[in-house]
Amino acid sequence: MACEPPIPHTKDSLGILLGLVRTEIVRAMEAELAAKGVDLRFTQFLILKRLARLGPMSATELARAVELDGGAMTRQLDQLERKGYLRRCPHQQDRRALRIELTAAGEAMWQELVGCNERVLQAAQRSLDEAERDRLHDYLERVLLALRDKT
Repeated sequence: MACEPPIPHTKDSLGILLGLVRTEIVRAMEAELAAKGVDLRFTQFLILKRLARLGPMSATELARAVELDGGAMTRQLDQLERKGYLRRCPHQQDRRALRIELTAAGEAMWQELVGCNERVLQAAQRSLDEAERDRLHDYLERVLLALRDKT
Protein backbone atom coordinates (compact mmCIF):
# COMPACT_ATOMS: atom_id res chain seq x y z
CA MET A 1 0.00 0.00 0.00
CA ALA A 2 1.41 3.37 -1.04
CA CYS A 3 2.03 5.93 1.67
CA GLU A 4 0.30 9.17 0.75
CA PRO A 5 1.58 12.50 2.05
CA PRO A 6 -0.53 14.02 4.81
CA ILE A 7 -3.04 16.70 3.91
CA PRO A 8 -1.74 20.03 5.23
CA HIS A 9 -3.97 21.71 7.81
CA THR A 10 -2.31 25.08 8.34
CA LYS A 11 -3.22 28.28 6.58
CA ASP A 12 0.41 28.55 5.49
CA SER A 13 0.07 25.56 3.16
CA LEU A 14 -2.15 26.94 0.36
CA GLY A 15 0.54 26.33 -2.25
CA ILE A 16 1.13 22.78 -1.08
CA LEU A 17 -2.60 22.06 -0.97
CA LEU A 18 -3.14 23.43 -4.49
CA GLY A 19 -0.21 21.36 -5.73
CA LEU A 20 -1.61 18.19 -4.14
CA VAL A 21 -5.04 18.85 -5.69
CA ARG A 22 -3.44 19.27 -9.12
CA THR A 23 -1.43 16.08 -8.67
CA GLU A 24 -4.57 14.11 -7.80
CA ILE A 25 -6.47 15.56 -10.78
CA VAL A 26 -3.61 14.52 -13.07
CA ARG A 27 -3.54 11.03 -11.53
CA ALA A 28 -7.31 10.63 -11.83
CA MET A 29 -7.37 11.88 -15.42
CA GLU A 30 -4.55 9.56 -16.47
CA ALA A 31 -6.42 6.66 -14.83
CA GLU A 32 -9.54 7.61 -16.85
CA LEU A 33 -7.48 7.72 -20.05
CA ALA A 34 -5.92 4.33 -19.29
CA ALA A 35 -9.32 2.80 -18.47
CA LYS A 36 -10.58 3.93 -21.89
CA GLY A 37 -7.49 2.46 -23.54
CA VAL A 38 -6.43 5.91 -24.78
CA ASP A 39 -2.68 6.29 -25.28
CA LEU A 40 -2.34 9.87 -23.99
CA ARG A 41 -0.66 11.49 -21.03
CA PHE A 42 -2.26 14.34 -19.10
CA THR A 43 -0.19 16.99 -20.88
CA GLN A 44 -1.31 15.67 -24.28
CA PHE A 45 -4.90 15.69 -23.05
CA LEU A 46 -4.45 19.35 -22.04
CA ILE A 47 -3.08 20.22 -25.49
CA LEU A 48 -6.12 18.67 -27.17
CA LYS A 49 -8.42 20.42 -24.69
CA ARG A 50 -6.86 23.85 -25.30
CA LEU A 51 -7.01 23.47 -29.08
CA ALA A 52 -10.62 22.21 -28.94
CA ARG A 53 -11.73 25.09 -26.73
CA LEU A 54 -9.60 27.95 -28.05
CA GLY A 55 -9.00 26.96 -31.67
CA PRO A 56 -5.77 27.02 -33.67
CA MET A 57 -2.80 28.83 -32.17
CA SER A 58 0.96 29.04 -32.42
CA ALA A 59 3.16 26.53 -30.64
CA THR A 60 4.37 29.34 -28.35
CA GLU A 61 0.81 30.29 -27.38
CA LEU A 62 -0.05 26.65 -26.80
CA ALA A 63 3.09 26.06 -24.72
CA ARG A 64 2.16 29.02 -22.54
CA ALA A 65 -1.42 27.74 -22.19
CA VAL A 66 -0.29 24.31 -20.93
CA GLU A 67 2.84 25.54 -19.10
CA LEU A 68 5.51 23.77 -21.14
CA ASP A 69 8.86 25.00 -22.39
CA GLY A 70 9.51 25.10 -26.13
CA GLY A 71 11.45 21.83 -26.33
CA ALA A 72 8.87 19.88 -24.35
CA MET A 73 6.08 21.36 -26.48
CA THR A 74 7.81 20.31 -29.69
CA ARG A 75 8.09 16.71 -28.43
CA GLN A 76 4.41 16.65 -27.42
CA LEU A 77 3.32 18.12 -30.76
CA ASP A 78 5.44 15.58 -32.65
CA GLN A 79 3.80 12.71 -30.76
CA LEU A 80 0.27 14.06 -31.23
CA GLU A 81 0.94 14.73 -34.91
CA ARG A 82 2.18 11.13 -35.39
CA LYS A 83 -1.03 9.91 -33.76
CA GLY A 84 -2.99 12.00 -36.26
CA TYR A 85 -4.62 14.30 -33.68
CA LEU A 86 -3.18 17.62 -34.82
CA ARG A 87 -1.36 19.26 -37.68
CA ARG A 88 0.97 22.20 -38.14
CA CYS A 89 -0.36 24.60 -40.77
CA PRO A 90 1.17 27.74 -42.28
CA HIS A 91 0.00 30.96 -40.63
CA GLN A 92 -2.13 33.02 -43.04
CA GLN A 93 -0.54 36.39 -42.16
CA ASP A 94 3.01 35.31 -41.30
CA ARG A 95 4.53 32.73 -43.64
CA ARG A 96 7.40 32.12 -41.18
CA ALA A 97 4.97 30.96 -38.49
CA LEU A 98 2.89 27.83 -38.02
CA ARG A 99 -0.52 27.38 -36.44
CA ILE A 100 -1.37 24.20 -34.55
CA GLU A 101 -4.86 22.86 -35.15
CA LEU A 102 -6.82 19.71 -34.41
CA THR A 103 -7.46 17.23 -37.20
CA ALA A 104 -10.84 15.50 -37.55
CA ALA A 105 -9.34 12.60 -35.57
CA GLY A 106 -8.18 15.04 -32.88
CA GLU A 107 -11.63 16.59 -32.65
CA ALA A 108 -13.19 13.13 -32.40
CA MET A 109 -10.70 12.16 -29.67
CA TRP A 110 -11.52 15.33 -27.75
CA GLN A 111 -15.25 14.54 -27.97
CA GLU A 112 -14.48 11.09 -26.57
CA LEU A 113 -12.50 12.60 -23.69
CA VAL A 114 -14.97 15.29 -22.61
CA GLY A 115 -16.80 12.73 -20.45
CA CYS A 116 -13.55 11.67 -18.76
CA ASN A 117 -12.76 15.28 -17.96
CA GLU A 118 -16.22 15.87 -16.52
CA ARG A 119 -16.10 12.69 -14.40
CA VAL A 120 -12.78 13.64 -12.85
CA LEU A 121 -13.88 17.20 -12.08
CA GLN A 122 -17.20 16.00 -10.66
CA ALA A 123 -15.40 13.46 -8.47
CA ALA A 124 -13.06 16.19 -7.24
CA GLN A 125 -16.07 18.20 -6.05
CA ARG A 126 -18.38 15.40 -4.91
CA SER A 127 -18.16 16.35 -1.23
CA LEU A 128 -19.34 19.91 -2.00
CA ASP A 129 -22.91 21.06 -2.44
CA GLU A 130 -23.79 23.48 -5.24
CA ALA A 131 -23.33 26.61 -3.10
CA GLU A 132 -19.92 25.36 -1.91
CA ARG A 133 -18.88 24.64 -5.49
CA ASP A 134 -19.87 28.15 -6.51
CA ARG A 135 -17.91 29.63 -3.58
CA LEU A 136 -14.86 27.49 -4.38
CA HIS A 137 -14.87 28.69 -7.99
CA ASP A 138 -15.33 32.29 -6.83
CA TYR A 139 -12.45 32.01 -4.35
CA LEU A 140 -10.12 30.41 -6.89
CA GLU A 141 -10.98 32.99 -9.55
CA ARG A 142 -10.27 35.78 -7.06
CA VAL A 143 -6.94 34.20 -6.07
CA LEU A 144 -6.02 33.90 -9.75
CA LEU A 145 -6.94 37.52 -10.46
CA ALA A 146 -4.94 38.68 -7.43
CA LEU A 147 -1.89 36.75 -8.63
CA ARG A 148 -2.22 38.14 -12.14
CA ASP A 149 -2.64 41.73 -10.90
CA LYS A 150 0.72 43.38 -11.50
CA THR A 151 -0.16 46.68 -9.79
